[in-house]
Amino acid sequence: MGILGEYPPAELWHRLNAELEAWKLADPATPVQPAIHYIAVVAQGSPLKDGMYRTRMPQAQIDSAISIARMGDAIVFLDIQVALSKVQNEVPLLEKYLMMPQVHLGIDPEFSMKEGNKPGTKIGWMDASDINYCSDYLAKLVRTHKLPPKILIVHRFTQGMIKNYHQIKLHPEVQIVINMDGWGAPALKNNTYKRYVYREPVQFTGFKLFYKNDLKQSPNRMLKPEELMKLVPKPIYIQYQ
Repeated sequence: MGILGEYPPAELWHRLNAELEAWKLADPATPVQPAIHYIAVVAQGSPLKDGMYRTRMPQAQIDSAISIARMGDAIVFLDIQVALSKVQNEVPLLEKYLMMPQVHLGIDPEFSMKEGNKPGTKIGWMDASDINYCSDYLAKLVRTHKLPPKILIVHRFTQGMIKNYHQIKLHPEVQIVINMDGWGAPALKNNTYKRYVYREPVQFTGFKLFYKNDLKQSPNRMLKPEELMKLVPKPIYIQYQ
């Protein structure tokens, strides 16, 4: 899915290294850490056998993503789209990976269909309690196994995708990033960031750029690193899809 599935590993790293160099030039004061972001639980348009509208990707595929990351000393994010399932059922199944010091977690409220809708027919949402479950789970892993701090990415591009944000708990063992992952023209993306990420702060912020979808609207271009540097707060996590 996305650029990770479009190119062989060597070509993928050639492209990623080009982005890394652009960020080193735009923000020389901040060290650049490469990462591979892989969707380990994928929302589906059909119910499948258990009626949960999600596919758990084979371990061989997850192992492959981790191997690709090792080629460039990158960390890894395993993302979860729960669909009609819930984080309590999906996160523990990834524990053997989350116990690896370089592997972190992402959750996508867009595909959390709490009213039973089919994924893709309506934008889903998560409550602070869902995010707290994930954060608590990661914090316990860090303490129990003496791991480096974990990062928890939470995607957002609408007001309703995260409910009760002020109840999200922080742990010293977990760094929470609210990632603006809507696509569109630069002005639209900047406005979305200000409305739904800046106005409801949690801890850290992120910003997703789309190689294809961001070009669909005039002026038909992606935002540049130097433009993202002007955002307040400055996003610390940049995702390319």
